[in-house]
Amino acid sequence: MTDNISPKQFRESEGVDDWRVLGDGANAYFRTGSFAAGVRLVQAISELPGFDDNRPEVDLRHDGVTVRMLKITDDYAGMTRGHVELARRISGVARQLGLSADPSAVQSLLVIPGATDRAKVMPFWRAVLGYEPRRDSPAEDLVDPHGRAVPFWFEQMKEPRPDGGGAIHIAIWVPYEQAEARIAGALAAGGRVVRDKFAPSWWTLADAAGNEADIATTMGRD
Repeated sequence: MTDNISPKQFRESEGVDDWRVLGDGANAYFRTGSFAAGVRLVQAISELPGFDDNRPEVDLRHDGVTVRMLKITDDYAGMTRGHVELARRISGVARQLGLSADPSAVQSLLVIPGATDRAKVMPFWRAVLGYEPRRDSPAEDLVDPHGRAVPFWFEQMKEPRPDGGGAIHIAIWVPYEQAEARIAGALAAGGRVVRDKFAPSWWTLADAAGNEADIATTMGRD
């Protein structure tokens, strides 16, 4: 039996209420209130069984700790049963330290350049960013080798924009239950819906100048 699981299977697992699956895997944010409390949580997480096997990304800030888990191989990117078990353990040690999760605070970003010939433009972006191809999708994705910065996914365009140029927009991955509020806020701030035929996977919005952003979730992608 494969260890790989779908986003839906992760969401439906017991003991993962603190976690949300976004474009970069299972995410949780634990409010700590201080850098010192965050250090204690990171130390406890690093000592958990399964930490080295699953290699979570841990981001420590002055007010909280974000943990992300995603398995990437040459032919797979997604969740595993090991991630489910480690997620439960991380939530457990957070509770022992008196810390609670805030699922509404998790999100991730993706930059999406568009091109009619991705192979021609990706070397430029790889050079200027110092990025490398993602293992499972080297013809489409570039990532920071140190896991620090926003990944780039290169969208295949059928034809160039009327002015002959390419197009770059961003995707904001949010928990599904946060999507409606994000969209409403964007519309109230002067935005408009450009496309919603792919909802609930994503809605494309634009600002008054025509710059686009996707509000993206993992719903409907299994």
